[in-house]
Amino acid sequence: METRANYVLIGAFTLVVAFALLLFGLWAAKYSSERTWQEYQIVFREAVTGLSVGSPVQYNGIAVGSITKLSLAPNDPRQVVAQIRVESSTPIKTDTRAKLAITSLTGPTIIQLSGGTPQAPALTSVDKREAPVIQTAPSALQNITDTASRIVERLDQVLSDKNVASIARTLDNLESISGSLASRDEGLQTLIVSARDAARKLDTTLTTTNGTIERIDQNLVRELPPLLEKLDATLSKLDSAAGNADAILGENRAAINSFATDGLGQLGPTLTELRGLVRDLRRVSDRLEGNPARYLLGRDAPKEFEPK
Repeated sequence: METRANYVLIGAFTLVVAFALLLFGLWAAKYSSERTWQEYQIVFREAVTGLSVGSPVQYNGIAVGSITKLSLAPNDPRQVVAQIRVESSTPIKTDTRAKLAITSLTGPTIIQLSGGTPQAPALTSVDKREAPVIQTAPSALQNITDTASRIVERLDQVLSDKNVASIARTLDNLESISGSLASRDEGLQTLIVSARDAARKLDTTLTTTNGTIERIDQNLVRELPPLLEKLDATLSKLDSAAGNADAILGENRAAINSFATDGLGQLGPTLTELRGLVRDLRRVSDRLEGNPARYLLGRDAPKEFEPK
């Protein structure tokens, strides 16, 4: 009796589970039938490796449909036509773009939709076909492939036979130049040592010249003020003499008139002597300006040493 009762319980549990699965299937079928779908086509101009029927279609990372068919374009086998089915409520716009993507490093290949501005019209309102065509954008893998192809082409150009021969000749010339420099190493060292000795001598000469110039400056500073004082006193005396002469001329105007008639014969020699005096003063001034050390100290200024 106990064994028969266990069989009855197992059979009843099996029937309940089967009935529940049947109800779930009917509910899922009803839910699927209530959802509306929109068919689209996507034409890829690249390999769709990893893509298969049933692969998901995402819009900005959200699953909105799946692939229903994959085929080659009848007129151009380089193109792959993917038939997709997405929820009709998905806002597919005229500027929506499709590209291949992968969910992870080891994940399957999917179709990723992106773009679509709010101002753009819906694609179904512009493309009246049963399955409007969504434009594609290059995938990251395609960009990498194109870049690699361009790099390979440029490397082929750089490493052409002509360029390789030029590089070989350049290396040979560099080797020859290195050998010549190695053979001239001793001469370069000698030249460097000579340049160092000349630099030391020049430094010594400059030090001596600086000391001489400093001494000359000290002598000029010490001797020049008294000379300027003497010149200032002389000019003061000349100014005073000019004033006295003016006063004398005023007081002796009658005598001067007499001198103008009788003493003009003696004025010529006097003017000649005054011109000589002015010339001597100008010569003294020129010597003082041109070589003050020689004029004040009685010797020429030291000349700068020039190494040979």
